[in-house]
Amino acid sequence: MDIKRVAIDAVNETIVMNVVHMDYKGQVAKRINEKMPLAQVKGFRKGAVPKDLVEKQYGKGIKQEEIKKVVDLALERYIQSERLNLLGTPLAKVNEDFNWDAEELTFEYEIGLVPNFEIDLEAKNNIVKYIVTADDKLIDGQVERIQKQFGKAVPQEVSDAKSDLTGTFSSEANGINNTTTIAVDAFSKKAQKQFTGKKVGDVVTVSTKGLFEDDHQLMDYLKVGHEGVHGLDVEVNFTIEAINGSEPAELNQELFDKLFGEGKVASLEDLKAKIKEDAEAQFAQQADQKLLLDVQDFLIENTKFDLPAEFLKKWLQTVGEKKLSAEEAEVEYARSEKGLRFQLIEGKALAQSNIQITFDDLKEFTSNAIRQQMAQFGQTNPTDEEVQGIVARVLSNQDEVKRLSEQVVATKMLDIFKEKANPTTKEVTYEEFIADFLRRINFSLKVKSCKVES
Repeated sequence: MDIKRVAIDAVNETIVMNVVHMDYKGQVAKRINEKMPLAQVKGFRKGAVPKDLVEKQYGKGIKQEEIKKVVDLALERYIQSERLNLLGTPLAKVNEDFNWDAEELTFEYEIGLVPNFEIDLEAKNNIVKYIVTADDKLIDGQVERIQKQFGKAVPQEVSDAKSDLTGTFSSEANGINNTTTIAVDAFSKKAQKQFTGKKVGDVVTVSTKGLFEDDHQLMDYLKVGHEGVHGLDVEVNFTIEAINGSEPAELNQELFDKLFGEGKVASLEDLKAKIKEDAEAQFAQQADQKLLLDVQDFLIENTKFDLPAEFLKKWLQTVGEKKLSAEEAEVEYARSEKGLRFQLIEGKALAQSNIQITFDDLKEFTSNAIRQQMAQFGQTNPTDEEVQGIVARVLSNQDEVKRLSEQVVATKMLDIFKEKANPTTKEVTYEEFIADFLRRINFSLKVKSCKVES
């Protein structure tokens, strides 16, 4: 068998395989012999059919099956021996006039190659690494929320800025019908005015646009799907069914022990310090998530390489349970291209930094995540045996292994970038962090809009 590669460009090639009779005749003869005792042809007893009749009736199918086996195995071994780094899997070129009886059979396979490129992790950038602090305003607000949460509900005749409203959001035209309890101050400052001075039975009609400072809250209170949240602008009704104020809980040792465990918080000062510690730990995770997104965008924008786009679109039509049309594959490729580019960049960055992800890394990451989760539910001092038992159960699930592995890789990637790219550090309050984040999103959308219109 003769196998060769024909280059089309840097990321597209064709593998050409020439198969001759000697490559498969032995296996075909063996299969024919195995078939003879089982062959059934009218006019002959089972097992007594002449060989030429067996070959005539079954030979063509057996020949095609054996040739396919030979070609598939040779293709697999060739890819391994050439150490080809592929995107997708080889696609057989269709030849409508293929002649299975030819002396020499030619098979061609399209392949897409992982591009060769370099990344500069130390390139000049304008990425900001936020250090988000919990200021007095946030801490005092959290103390107030704790007192409200654990206080006594007091029915009210008329709603005010500190009321809790129980009611139903509804919009028949948009499939919204959800009963919920929500604090008036959970709405945006502009929307809060529409919910004060109301009585039980009143119906408040509002627009979903600007109803909350963060559109994602529509998912919690209106049960709108994530894909429909951004930019949603429809009218909904909120029918008020109950209005309650709150008699604040007393800040005493009983409440402190209930919240944090016996003796861990003993005063208002301790409570504020604990709130600040917990909040800033959470803010650090959010700041890292934003930093990683900014790193992804920066590296994708500044690392240029070609992908075998047309090959991948054709390949997408062949994989998965549901076969895609050419139009559907085009849409799917556009949706996934950015993720594919960063996946390749991520792998290159780890390789350039000589970093490999081991199973021990995965176990350690999972163990830490479990300890954090247990602490949130009051289990602050679990034994190693308890934690490792949970780790073993989690890592026995392949979907969980995949999800956690991606998080480990993201963490390593972030560490590399912090070390080598030296992003600008900026200390902000949480309110400033959110405001700056939203400004950047709005600016990005305006830039994209200008590019489309020009």
